[in-house]
Amino acid sequence: MTLRLQHKTALVTGATSNIGRAIALAYGNEGAHVVVSGRDRDRGAAVVQEIRALGGRADFIAADLDGTAAASRALAEQATDILGGRIDILVNNAGIYPGATTALTDEETFDRVYAVNVKAPFFLTAAIAPAMAEAGAGAVINLGSWIARLGIPIGALYSSTKGATETLTRAWSAEFGPHGVRVNAISPGVVRTPDPEENAPHPGDVMMHGTPAGTVGSPQAVAQAAVYLASDEASFVHGTVLDVDGGRTTVAVIAA
Repeated sequence: MTLRLQHKTALVTGATSNIGRAIALAYGNEGAHVVVSGRDRDRGAAVVQEIRALGGRADFIAADLDGTAAASRALAEQATDILGGRIDILVNNAGIYPGATTALTDEETFDRVYAVNVKAPFFLTAAIAPAMAEAGAGAVINLGSWIARLGIPIGALYSSTKGATETLTRAWSAEFGPHGVRVNAISPGVVRTPDPEENAPHPGDVMMHGTPAGTVGSPQAVAQAAVYLASDEASFVHGTVLDVDGGRTTVAVIAA
């Protein structure tokens, strides 16, 4: 442990798997008291146990962030109570990804994706950031996506929600930054945990051809960026979107 987040408290949404799980584990390993939030109680309990087994502090709150202000407020209140009256770090990670094309996306799906990916973090931040501002310190970290800025022919709906997330990041930085709250975002590239039993190439591998990294990233790579943005090392970082994408959105490697 390097304990860069010692004495800090953190709420991580969507923390029962993949990137959210990796962030929760990294925060626990850096000394933060972490509230792991998600819908699956069994997976949430497993993440909490992993953090505790490494000597960290963690608790689980079951939450279905459906986009209603009530659901977001309830999570904020429960997490604040468990964390001793304050939340120092909020990670808005929970989200859903329907990979349908525009013509195949129905209105019910549209509304649900915006509810989970935009409304839920909006109202959760509204419930937590003012208390951070009153205390004069805090960090909000939003999870965007590389396809918010580099168009691909599927997932337009999801891409648009992540574009909204990036815009909210800048707006919230302007709103809360003068009161000591740093608001930033991470834009992951193609990220997955490799399956040792997979023999066939994964579609994500193809998307990383022609990039400096040349391969997909890991959830742990995103988690380390989240540790940095939550730590005092990023004290002068405001309103930015940190690309953790292997160079996908900014660099083209031209093979000879």
